[in-house]
Amino acid sequence: MGLNDRIERLRQRLAEEQLDGLLVSQAENCRYLSGFTGSPVALLVSSGSAVLGADSINFQQAKLEVTGIDVRLVRTRVEGLAELVGVEDIGRLGFEANTLAFSEVQRLTVQAEGLDIQLVPTEAMVETLRAVKENEEIPFLREAARLADEAVQFALDTLHPGMSERQAAWAIERFLRENGSEALPFEVIVASGRNSALPHARPTERPIGEREPVVLDLGARKGGYASDLSRTLCFGPQPKTFKRLYSIVREAQEAALDGVRPGMTGEEVDGIARQVIEEAGYGDAFGHRLGHGVGLDVHEQPRLGPRATDVLAEGMVFTIEPGIYIPGWGGIRIEDTVMLTATRAEALTTSAK
Repeated sequence: MGLNDRIERLRQRLAEEQLDGLLVSQAENCRYLSGFTGSPVALLVSSGSAVLGADSINFQQAKLEVTGIDVRLVRTRVEGLAELVGVEDIGRLGFEANTLAFSEVQRLTVQAEGLDIQLVPTEAMVETLRAVKENEEIPFLREAARLADEAVQFALDTLHPGMSERQAAWAIERFLRENGSEALPFEVIVASGRNSALPHARPTERPIGEREPVVLDLGARKGGYASDLSRTLCFGPQPKTFKRLYSIVREAQEAALDGVRPGMTGEEVDGIARQVIEEAGYGDAFGHRLGHGVGLDVHEQPRLGPRATDVLAEGMVFTIEPGIYIPGWGGIRIEDTVMLTATRAEALTTSAK
């Protein structure tokens, strides 16, 4: 399935929503639909055409990368709206409400009124298409996962007590970049001791100690596509508390991996893992959702968590990452990027747990 097929599927969505066009402003959505890897001003897709607007910095790159879509030089979304719309009869124009700032929407509204266009806020029209991965996308996701696995092995071979969290994070980041990762999808997390009780801790100068949890959270990027995985280490003999909490988190993850099937909601899968942790007496210590989609963005659809209504389908790629976090002691998180097949979840990240 090529870029033209993606645009045609979006046009079907526009017809269902009774929209004459969509002004796409999120960079990942523009890349998904056009193939442009730079920073676009906007992409306008209507029933009869697709026009990518690029500023002077990105225009020549867009001309080289984009085929089958008209590329026009514009300065801003507001000033370029008339140029992007062109001669087409667009009455109801959708825009990505989660991307545009309120001030920009206000300015666009004034411009649209002058063009006799009604702006209509939309959510996740392109993101929903991106959630189910195509055959051409899977090799990039596998490569990103493979590289993340290699980084975990590198960490096991390299990290040691006395090394600071920041030194460890930089060593992992350097390994990822030197071994072929594009710009990392997020900052590497190395959180030791009580810092590991913070799910999104930032590496500090704290030295890694023995007999304490050390959470690694890292990802790679290949061909624009991300991976995401977490492992929790312990240098030296493992204390009883570490062993007990680690076994609970691993059981919760394995239950979710074994139980997820197409047709389930994100809430249902989250509930499988959450039940294991709750029955062990640590329900209040698992405060975040179970997982999120992974693709061109490291956090995208589908969502897996309490009240998550996203219905999981074959071809979706997402994380399963239960955790237990005890303030003052530390935390345990085990995370893998998985792909949902017709019958099961296939783990794309497979490094030892």
